[in-house]
Amino acid sequence: MLTPDCPIETDRLLLRPFTPDDHDALFDIQRRADVARYLYWEPRRAEEMPDVLAKRISRSCIRSEGDGLALAVVRRDTGALVGDLLVFWVSREHRLGEIGYIFHPDHGGQGFATEAAEVALRLGFEGLGLHRMIGRLDARNVRSARLLERLGMRREAHFVENEYVKGEWTDEVVYAMVETEWRATRARDDTRVSRAPTP
Repeated sequence: MLTPDCPIETDRLLLRPFTPDDHDALFDIQRRADVARYLYWEPRRAEEMPDVLAKRISRSCIRSEGDGLALAVVRRDTGALVGDLLVFWVSREHRLGEIGYIFHPDHGGQGFATEAAEVALRLGFEGLGLHRMIGRLDARNVRSARLLERLGMRREAHFVENEYVKGEWTDEVVYAMVETEWRATRARDDTRVSRAPTP
């Protein structure tokens, strides 16, 4: 079971459960064609948003296999909601999880998605005790692939035309990281911090 102590703070972000007050900001992200381009759904319409937000609000903890945790990603400096972070518990037997994320393009290129996605990996490996976490994406989504690579995830599979999405066959790419790789990544980060010169 995972019920994170929120808000989770990073250097520049707060991650917290969604609330009804997030309606307009979430709609501003999900209504955009450039956001929905490589996702399963079309740009959201206003009438869809109450159900979309209610689903996010209901995902405040992970109790059992199949559950997902949704966190609103908020900039600490402005209070703006800039993204939507997801952690799924895929399999109890195989200790497998999955991460997902959607971010507002106007806040892109500043490392916010990477900073938040690191939290998702930590929640999976340290909070749920998972052995393996994956990220799945449309093979054309190069920016998302680069994000997963920055996290230290490996490109493990490329499935050719395995899904029919929005009227076309699409390729899927899978990235993965196992617990030992996560620990090694954390150890490298800790070493870099300890070697940083003091001001």
